[in-house]
Amino acid sequence: MKFAVSLTMERFSPDVPMSRAKSNLLELARIADEGGFEALWTAEHHTIECTISPNPFQTLVWLAQHTQQIRLGTSTLVAPYWNPIRLAGEAALCDHLTDGRLEFGIARGSYQYEFDRMAGGMPQQEGVAYMKEIVPAVKKLWAGDYAHDGHYWTFPVATSVPKPLQQPHPPIWVAARDPGSFDWAIANGASILSTPLSAPAAEIQVLSDKFHKAVADHPEVPRPRFMMQRRTCVYDKPDGWELAVQHSMDYGRAFENLMQNIGTVREGFPEAVPYEAVKGKDNYNPDNIRKNLMFGTPDEAIEKLLVYEAAGVDQYCLGLTFNLPFELQKRTLELFVKEILPFFAAREKEQGRKMAVG
Repeated sequence: MKFAVSLTMERFSPDVPMSRAKSNLLELARIADEGGFEALWTAEHHTIECTISPNPFQTLVWLAQHTQQIRLGTSTLVAPYWNPIRLAGEAALCDHLTDGRLEFGIARGSYQYEFDRMAGGMPQQEGVAYMKEIVPAVKKLWAGDYAHDGHYWTFPVATSVPKPLQQPHPPIWVAARDPGSFDWAIANGASILSTPLSAPAAEIQVLSDKFHKAVADHPEVPRPRFMMQRRTCVYDKPDGWELAVQHSMDYGRAFENLMQNIGTVREGFPEAVPYEAVKGKDNYNPDNIRKNLMFGTPDEAIEKLLVYEAAGVDQYCLGLTFNLPFELQKRTLELFVKEILPFFAAREKEQGRKMAVG
């Protein structure tokens, strides 16, 4: 199992200058790159300060100038916000400017608050139909001349300029949780980005079963990869969970504001909705959060990560963007580099040795 980190510039108060949000992201990206993380993912969001990434391609090109080997991925582009020609060209240019390190991740989109401002108020659930039309179109534009006459977009013969550096194209990833999206993504040659959100550990196997069923249903497709992301905080002392849990709970209430479109957003800062308004109140139980999320000392984290490995997860992604104090984000990465990545690298080496012996 390999490891990735999900990062964006984030501000939860106007008192935090953009210069600090920028320098924090850069410092974390350098730690991840030098420490041996496989990939860094950054999401597309608009009008909200807690995820400052109106065009993740810009962020990735900038980070590419300050890193050496880490793969750079979009997690995720929001399909309804894009035109296929523009998306194909911008992604391909990003691939060149990152020296072929782009991982192309796309999704239907999530926050209804955002859809009301970026997609004419359409229900966020309808974004999946846009995704299913735009991905094949982008692949054909990357391949050469192509004319499109679809439900959402129509254009005469055109092609992607430039073509991607990686051929035939950068790895494609699709965010999925429901069985239909798993099946469609894998049928179209895409790997899977998924998350158990705040659900108990049993949800890891539920998502894994969906992935493996879709893989089995499409033997004609080379096996894709399976990434799973969870909010993550690793700390030196066992009592470190209290701070991590509190920040997760506070962020969750702001997340509910945007998902359900039920709260107030002032100057780009979403207010945390009352506990009475949240869905899945068990997810706000401190003991459940501590148990379900990737919170723990290095030994506790390794024990939890072995569950992901056993479920067939190819890449575990640290979700660090939930208003966790910067020093704790940094310490989490440092502890992964020092104690957790070497543990799994040694397991991989031992498993390879056993396979070679037969």
